Amino acid sequence: MNFDRQQLVGSWYRSETEQNGSISTEFAQLSADGCYEFSFTVQDGKGDMLQQSLEFGDWGLVGDIHFTIAKAEYLENEQFATDLANPDNYHAYQVLELSSQIFKYQHIVSKEVFILRRVIDKIAHC
Repeated sequence: MNFDRQQLVGSWYRSETEQNGSISTEFAQLSADGCYEFSFTVQDGKGDMLQQSLEFGDWGLVGDIHFTIAKAEYLENEQFATDLANPDNYHAYQVLELSSQIFKYQHIVSKEVFILRRVIDKIAHC
């Protein structure tokens, strides 16, 4: 199945409550030029921040395969370049569903399924 790459451009969001009660949240910004920025946070049940990181890199979509290449990461306000020789910085996913509101995909190796929802950044027509 082929999906339209342009449908992925924009802002996406997902949030999950873990078994221990913590909340994991991801914000994804996919740019038309193939760059991405991911923000990951983990909060405890009271909303206190436990962990936060930013990841930057490149993304693409070919047919039903979405891929990412991590190039830099911010942890504790410090930037780190990723080791591009490390295979853990490359990920490929099979797209299961892609619409104007939902992006559902499965990691090729781990089989973990992710569901992102589009962030609406223009609420009014002003």
